[in-house]
Amino acid sequence: MSGHDLAIVGAGPAGMAAALEGVALGLSVLVLDEQDAPGGQVFRAVEKAAGDPALAGDYATEGTALVRAFRAAQGVEYRPGTTLWHVDTETLRLSLLRGGVAEEAEASRLLLATGAQERPVPIPGWTLPGVMGAGAAQILLKTAGAVPAGPVVIAGQGPLCWLIAVQLLRAGAGPVTLLETTRVSVATAALQAGGLWAGRRLLLKGLALMREARARGLRVVRKVRGLQALGEGRVEHVRWENDCIPCGTLLLHEGVIPSTHVTRALGLDHRWDAAQFCWRPALDGWGATSHDAIAVAGDGGGIGGWEVAVATGRLAALDAACRLGRIDAAERNRRAIPRRAALGRAVALRPFLDGLYAPAPEVLAPSADDTVVCRCEEITAGQVRAAARLGATGPNQAKAYLRTGMGPCQGRMCGTTVAALIAAERGITIEQAGVLRPRAPFKPLTVGALAGLAKDDTA
Repeated sequence: MSGHDLAIVGAGPAGMAAALEGVALGLSVLVLDEQDAPGGQVFRAVEKAAGDPALAGDYATEGTALVRAFRAAQGVEYRPGTTLWHVDTETLRLSLLRGGVAEEAEASRLLLATGAQERPVPIPGWTLPGVMGAGAAQILLKTAGAVPAGPVVIAGQGPLCWLIAVQLLRAGAGPVTLLETTRVSVATAALQAGGLWAGRRLLLKGLALMREARARGLRVVRKVRGLQALGEGRVEHVRWENDCIPCGTLLLHEGVIPSTHVTRALGLDHRWDAAQFCWRPALDGWGATSHDAIAVAGDGGGIGGWEVAVATGRLAALDAACRLGRIDAAERNRRAIPRRAALGRAVALRPFLDGLYAPAPEVLAPSADDTVVCRCEEITAGQVRAAARLGATGPNQAKAYLRTGMGPCQGRMCGTTVAALIAAERGITIEQAGVLRPRAPFKPLTVGALAGLAKDDTA
């Protein structure tokens, strides 16, 4: 089993950029990714779908350029269709699953570029067929050219709501309605956060997207409260405080949060991000974690978007080269200057977006007791509140009471909601309620798959 200088988990913008920077500095790089092609969530299937006019924009131009450069890079060992299910933090031996068979790899340094996941939006009826995350609908559009059955309703807030609305309208979906749940005014967010001038490039792109959406017939309803999905056997209507409309597909979205399942399982230090209402790994300016051989880049370290991911991936690779003796600190710092400038431009608008699209309390902790919050075990918000009254102080204790977080998703979909419900019931903060502590295997693994390991490794 040959080792690599740098192993990267995730072939999205951060992982690809880190790989390109790493090989340019003379590192041997291994890139592992669950998907069959590079691109991550943002540039998923870009090699096949870049020509689709519905997906025109950064996806087609910037995504294609980055993937082509990654494919052409010499010195990168790329293993698609590979799942990381365990890391030995002492030896940095990686346990992998590829083609249904377990295998292993070793590296001197590990970079986790595992990206983000959509924030769960548990509303009454969200388990009905026809209800899904807006990001899931975008994946179907990119990978299969699939357009959801209408009428399409997008409910929630954030830039992705407008982007997926435009993409679906370009693809012929309709009618499309956006039910915006945003509570903070643009003026208030701008006053509190600032940064509009520095982030004007991204702001103008967003405004152009909104104009196109309206020109294509998007109906927008603002200040929506009390969302419910209704239907017999599948979603048929969406109701809120002031109205009810027919719905064939309901796409929910309240922003994204870092995917911290692996970093938490590894016992890395995390901190509560009060601006983005989520947990994130504690990182230094180079993406280094509390473990001296593990770093994080991209949205897995804090939500910023694909341009931030590229910049942080390159910075993490520079630091890896320095730690491994390929360059000294002075050279690392010199090379980092343009990377940090790009990062500064990319994050300039983030405080404004975080303030404008802060999730409402009922998104974090649904008010209706009969709302399912743990889909794997079919546990409701009322059951979690009851567990809190009985003594559960956080999501780890609730798991013992109710099995929340013990299903196939291992708490990815319910952990944050369970913590918020307990916090509200006990009158504490979500940070005080804590976060689920997952364990390996990070993804479900069969005993049969383990049979692929060599006898000495198995022993």
